Amino acid sequence: MAKQEWKAGNMLYPLPAVMVSVTDGQGKDNIITVAWAGTVCTNPPMVSISVRPERYSYTMIKETKEFVINLTNESLAYATDYCGVRSGRDVDKFKEMKLHKEEAAHVLPPMIEESPVNIECRVTSIQELGSHHMILARVVAVHADDKYLDEKNKFQLNRAKPIVYSHGEYYGVGRFLGIFGYSVKKKKKTKNNNKTKK
Repeated sequence: MAKQEWKAGNMLYPLPAVMVSVTDGQGKDNIITVAWAGTVCTNPPMVSISVRPERYSYTMIKETKEFVINLTNESLAYATDYCGVRSGRDVDKFKEMKLHKEEAAHVLPPMIEESPVNIECRVTSIQELGSHHMILARVVAVHADDKYLDEKNKFQLNRAKPIVYSHGEYYGVGRFLGIFGYSVKKKKKTKNNNKTKK
């Protein structure tokens, strides 16, 4: 097997394609699609998003220091793409995509009602790295749509049909492969009930 060497670039794919809702605190709300989002810390719970400083939503985030990460799924794929290529300076993305605002519990920006999971965030710092600024934030609340809970009250995101982003393309998440730690989990011993033929 041969491999080609390419110039340095961002090839850490696939990534979650999320819609980040923001506000200016004076009645103007917006949505920006972000593919560069990730978990930073468990305790305290922290996340990061990377945004170009020239984006319309960047100033809102910088001034209010709050945003909501809204997870996406296949039914939101069109809106996810639209909110990434249209500017809130020109259009009302909530209106154009027929998305409904839901009041957050702890931050000013609205949540997207159609999203299966909403993550309320407060900015702790902004690192100006270059083309993108990395915004670190503390998670202050999480909201999960209860229609994706199973009979044991466990959240099943796979039922929402989440999507990911990979090098300019959107994909649905594939089939279930295993749970964390399944590679080292001991197999249960089964009793052999086969009777010996006489």
